[in-house]
Amino acid sequence: MLPHGVVAGSIDFGERIERVEVAGNVAAGGGPIVLPGFVDTHVHGGGGADTMDGEGGVRALARFHARHGVTTLLPTTITHPWADVLAALEGVKAVAAGRREDGAARVAGAHLEGPFINPHRLGAQPPHAVAPEPGLVEEALASGIIRVVTLAPELEQASAAAARFAAAGVRVSFGHSNATAEEVDLVATAARAHGGVVGFTHLFNAMTQLTGREPGVVGAALADGDAFAELIFDTHHVAPVSFKAALAAKPGKLHLVTDAIRACGMGEGVSELGGQRVIVRGGAARLESGTLAGSVLTLDQALRNAVRVGVGLHAASRALSGVPAAYLGLNDRGELRVGALADLVVLDENLHVQDVFVAGLPVG
Repeated sequence: MLPHGVVAGSIDFGERIERVEVAGNVAAGGGPIVLPGFVDTHVHGGGGADTMDGEGGVRALARFHARHGVTTLLPTTITHPWADVLAALEGVKAVAAGRREDGAARVAGAHLEGPFINPHRLGAQPPHAVAPEPGLVEEALASGIIRVVTLAPELEQASAAAARFAAAGVRVSFGHSNATAEEVDLVATAARAHGGVVGFTHLFNAMTQLTGREPGVVGAALADGDAFAELIFDTHHVAPVSFKAALAAKPGKLHLVTDAIRACGMGEGVSELGGQRVIVRGGAARLESGTLAGSVLTLDQALRNAVRVGVGLHAASRALSGVPAAYLGLNDRGELRVGALADLVVLDENLHVQDVFVAGLPVG
């Protein structure tokens, strides 16, 4: 699949794509499907591991998700006591700074989801939310590893925090929020005044909804043509019609994420998230209260879900690769073009993963 659509052809590659030859239109049953490697900007864990476990956990989740087509990811923290969050960031940094392990996705930074969120919109986050005070923001930035921060724009000092994160090149993503659309716009303006890129964390979930007179965070996200938005399409977090409405409202800006937790890939049963008991049943992970607790979604399944509800393969693939790469400013991946990194996922006709390559090297 090339940037302009799905075609028949061949690709030669080493570490980077060296040649792309188009052979004509796609024929039915015409062989494997090659897509750009998936980019997951929001993933807590998988295969029994979690970002909060430290360096070993990050390495394990990077191996697990690579087998499902992910070639670049952002290990994501959860709201915890501040010292634990900083320790988790150091674990991500250690992996990102070291040699990439064979068979693992590339770690492009961390997503700091919490603690700068509204304590009344925790979702499944533990109750350790705090305001984004300047000292905490500077401590977080000192790690040098944060690529995305989730921020509730209604919090005290949110505008100053957004400006500081944006100035440091961190994407400012609004979520876990009770904000009005006006509050979102105020903080988005502060971020953009400092060169920032704005996003929205797991659109529709843990945020104020869109109504005719109160547009809320969802309305702000859909109305902002320059803002990116991530979405969990496991069909539990977001209904198919809502997904397709968001895709239509945000062409080239909506990207799919897993929000996966350590239970992903481990089957049904009991797991945990941030020290809380989680029950996995019927493809969903929930706290004992019934609140959705991240997901057990993989991005290859998200692709199949999108295609199954009528989204074309080209558009679905862009939402997994090109759009999140653009969001993160990673111009060397997310497309099948000469010179791009040879981050590839090879699928069969049913869109199940056959092979994955990271910088030209196969994932075992």
